[in-house]
Amino acid sequence: MRGRLRRSFRDMRLGTRLALGIGALALVVFAVVGTALTTYMRDYLSAQLDDQLGLAQVAQSKSIAQHGTLQGKKYYHWYYAVYDVSQGTPVLRTPEERGDLPSDIAPLTSVARAQLAAGTEVLRTADLTGKGEYRLRGCEVEPGVVLVSGAPTDSIDDTVRQLVTVQVVAFGLALLALVVFGRRLLRHGLEPLSDMAHTAHGIASHDLTQAAARLPLRAARRGGGPEVEELRTAFNTMLEHIDRSLAVRAEAEQRLRRFVADASHELRTPLMSVRGYADLFQYAAANAPAERDRHLARLRAEAARMGVLLDDLLLLARLDAAEVEAPLRLEETDLTELVREAADAFRAAHAGRPLTVTTGPNPVPLRLDPVRVRQVVDNLLTNAAVHTPAGTPVSVTVGAAPGTATVSVADHGPGVPAADRARVFDRFYRVDKARSRDHGGSGLGLSVARALVEAHGGTIELADGPDGTTAFTLTLPARPGPGPGLTDPAPAPPPPRR
Repeated sequence: MRGRLRRSFRDMRLGTRLALGIGALALVVFAVVGTALTTYMRDYLSAQLDDQLGLAQVAQSKSIAQHGTLQGKKYYHWYYAVYDVSQGTPVLRTPEERGDLPSDIAPLTSVARAQLAAGTEVLRTADLTGKGEYRLRGCEVEPGVVLVSGAPTDSIDDTVRQLVTVQVVAFGLALLALVVFGRRLLRHGLEPLSDMAHTAHGIASHDLTQAAARLPLRAARRGGGPEVEELRTAFNTMLEHIDRSLAVRAEAEQRLRRFVADASHELRTPLMSVRGYADLFQYAAANAPAERDRHLARLRAEAARMGVLLDDLLLLARLDAAEVEAPLRLEETDLTELVREAADAFRAAHAGRPLTVTTGPNPVPLRLDPVRVRQVVDNLLTNAAVHTPAGTPVSVTVGAAPGTATVSVADHGPGVPAADRARVFDRFYRVDKARSRDHGGSGLGLSVARALVEAHGGTIELADGPDGTTAFTLTLPARPGPGPGLTDPAPAPPPPRR
């Protein structure tokens, strides 16, 4: 039975449970207040009755001492007994009237005996047989004479019963009103919680497995106090976080699908070429020395293209999983000298391309991976040479500021269209979609450059210069920040030729 009641209570709504809890607490409070009030009222009325007995006995004692009687000093339903105690034992005098004594006088005699022993007035409550409860008081009228008076307590009991009845009715109505109206107030205050529950059910009905899944629902109902408002804010913040996480996941899935498709497409072309040249060796014409050497050269070129592509993909994968592998080997390097070496290599490879190098008067020592940073600068210079007309000037500027160093590679070419600026660092993305893969690259150069710079704790940005140039600016910290994949110096293989 107790288990069923406990389960029924747990199955109730929160507002009902709170209302019942408040009602139970109020019932305890009402019981304590009612008991205290009833006890106080009984004690107060009993004290009044004792005072009344005392005042009455003062007058009665004077009457007995002066006239020897109680005529005119009696109260309705009271009892009076006069005892002679001169011999040390209470001896009852003959009552003046028949109704002055009850049928059971033993309690009165006991009070007289107690007064004789105590030598002062005595108060007791006794149950007189057939008459009910009486308040008895014994006092000395004169030496050797004791008067015992008894007053009924019926009026006190009636008053207390009426008080208890009024309390039960008043407290019962107050308790009922408290539970009913309290439940309504609680239900109104808890409506925001119900709104959150409906929102959660609505979210549960959404299919979050789709790539474009979003959470458009929010808990909008206000009210319920600061605590409920805090919970609603936290609930909506959680939904916003989940919504953003879903958007990031969907974007990552889209990038992954594009990456797989582009990587497959990029690898498919050289593989088709390798297969085609391999098929040519089945024919006698292809076995002539000159023809065979030409086909073997093409096979090596296509294999080299696939090797470069796979090296770039492997490097990006290692940078993405830098907590497992550490592709960077740091050492103290002069950034200015590193840029000059890259510029010399660029001039040797592009003799007809004007290149200007601007550096400060002092070295710019940094702790970095010289091989990888050189690879970044080479990629930016090669990118400027590939995507601008022949003879377009290119400039490299090295700068230093407190805590950072910058390298800017700028050209005066046609620039990058505004629609393509946000995606120039995406993997396999090419601004000129029609450019031949033999001359346009795989679309990984800038992706690799950004990944390597971020691994050093730096940034790389594309911006328009003040004189109409298009500039890629990489910023490196004087001390590498918490970029992924940073380790102490160790030998590193040179980057593949671009």
